[in-house]
Amino acid sequence: MPNHGISDTLDDFGGLINWENLNAWLDTSGAPGYGPVTAARKLAGGLQNNVFLLSRGNRDLILRRPGKHLKPRSNETMLREARVLNALEGSAVPHPRMLALCDDADVLGACFYLMEPLEGFARSGDLPGQYATDSSWRRAMGVELVKAASALGNVDPVAAGLEDLGRPDNWHERQVERWRSQLEGYAATPGYNPADLPHVDAVGRWLADNLPTDRRIGLVHGDLQFPNVMFSLQAPRISGVLDWELVSLGDPLLDLGWILSSWFEDGDPEGKSPMVKPWDGFLSRGELSTLYGKQSGRDMAQMPWFFALACYKLACLLEATFAASKAGKVPEPVGRSVHAYATWLMTKALQIIAG
Repeated sequence: MPNHGISDTLDDFGGLINWENLNAWLDTSGAPGYGPVTAARKLAGGLQNNVFLLSRGNRDLILRRPGKHLKPRSNETMLREARVLNALEGSAVPHPRMLALCDDADVLGACFYLMEPLEGFARSGDLPGQYATDSSWRRAMGVELVKAASALGNVDPVAAGLEDLGRPDNWHERQVERWRSQLEGYAATPGYNPADLPHVDAVGRWLADNLPTDRRIGLVHGDLQFPNVMFSLQAPRISGVLDWELVSLGDPLLDLGWILSSWFEDGDPEGKSPMVKPWDGFLSRGELSTLYGKQSGRDMAQMPWFFALACYKLACLLEATFAASKAGKVPEPVGRSVHAYATWLMTKALQIIAG
């Protein structure tokens, strides 16, 4: 490929970006801007993927690609994410606009895509700007999360061309065994015992015995919480929902259950702090549920099942990190911390069941 005058001073980020190949591809991609990339910065992104802010001519672009050592489905996941973002174009779901997709893994060693940059922040911890000083802005964060969740739940997967993103048949009936099997799979790790996660049997039994009667199948983001949502610093609103790698078919109320599991309220079990601070001014879980019901038309009397399922599912998933710490693949303090949160989630699920 010809040299496009790219400066030797641009970092290749450990081999993640071949600038000569990327600039040649950009010339034919239809991506905004012109000429070679003149500046690049690696951004904080998901654990599985790498995110870069690129400057090209008069435009900034976000490049998202898998890690250097590809997993079996890394390229497929990139293509899937890009497909979802394209399908959401024109919907009420706040999301970054897809700009260009590269399905030729030879360009950078993996499939990747470009999307528009979003203004704002996505994080846990201390809130910035007016969110830190104005409780009405913090209240709006909950409202905006519910609006985004209900908007995604209102998308028709068939009309959007996304009806093949999962198995809708008997989705509700399959959930307990699906995540219990995941947990039991960690038993192959020496030193890990799935029985160390409390209340799994009790919560799983309740979920199986109390299946909801109001069921719908739609799109589920899969990890809808503060670090995966960009909030604008200019107004109390969501700029866009990020990290679409887990999107699948399921009951959209699970996304609200996920939000509720990340929430903080008086009366929760001990051992958890708010995900963002300061916390005063945020809506209660009950207010979030009521708002979702008004926007979606769902029967929110079913919500405890989805809330408990979110806790159950996340706890089972988090135990993978605890098991990895037993094998020396994750620092032991990290494993203990994650296990403590998984235990909190199962304790919260038991509290939900008790009413």
